Amino acid sequence: MAVDFAAIAFRDVSKTFDRGRTLAVRAVSLEVASGEFVAVVGTSGSGKTTLLKTINRLVEPTSGVVEVEGQDVQGIDPFQLRRRIGYVFQGVGLFPHLTVAENIAVTPRLVGWAKTEIDARVGELLDLVQLPRDLARRMPTTLSGGQQQRVGVARALAARPHIVLMDEPFGALDPITRDSLAREYRAVHLELGLTTVMITHDMLEAVLLADRIAVMAKGEIVEVGTPHELLNDPKNEYVRELIDVPRRQASEVERLAGARS
Repeated sequence: MAVDFAAIAFRDVSKTFDRGRTLAVRAVSLEVASGEFVAVVGTSGSGKTTLLKTINRLVEPTSGVVEVEGQDVQGIDPFQLRRRIGYVFQGVGLFPHLTVAENIAVTPRLVGWAKTEIDARVGELLDLVQLPRDLARRMPTTLSGGQQQRVGVARALAARPHIVLMDEPFGALDPITRDSLAREYRAVHLELGLTTVMITHDMLEAVLLADRIAVMAKGEIVEVGTPHELLNDPKNEYVRELIDVPRRQASEVERLAGARS
């Protein structure tokens, strides 16, 4: 499905490892519109994280072209590219020797923001991710897992990127915190007009959060569609199986609830 304006575009992108012996991504073409939330779903080893990392050049494709806002990323300095793209991943990766405020301020400092501007931005972001401002002086290890992940989101948004990449961002959290933070991020995505690409193995999470879903298997995108399209008329058998899992679970929950009432 082509879109009017591609904030991100994969054009026949492939990636091999081990001198060509391992094919991680095979001939992927996909466009992500400005302001769109796209989830890439697949099991471990499907190539989804490798594909995501070609956007900010943490992985270089073996062939094909990746474009960000109309530019071939190969023509952009990788450090400059990463400074204009937010990145949130499972495990957060906060710097343990820096305070919460210092963690959030990493990219603005690198790009030369003034201290007053950084301090104001840290406060804004703590409000945005629903953390008390007095946490700014705390060390990451004193925070809960959900609080740390909120700081990770704030850090990704610090330099006002248009694009945010998320790699299993909520996978390590307990179910209640995961649901709450996912819904909060979706609201932030809409409020700021972000373009988001999220990697997840959880089809239900993708259905609830994304505007479109791209399903990967064995390095290929096997189907792309809106949640409505994939729920109601999946074309691919593997996609049908993925969709059936949350449906079957919901049906079983309803049956058990009815049996005990």
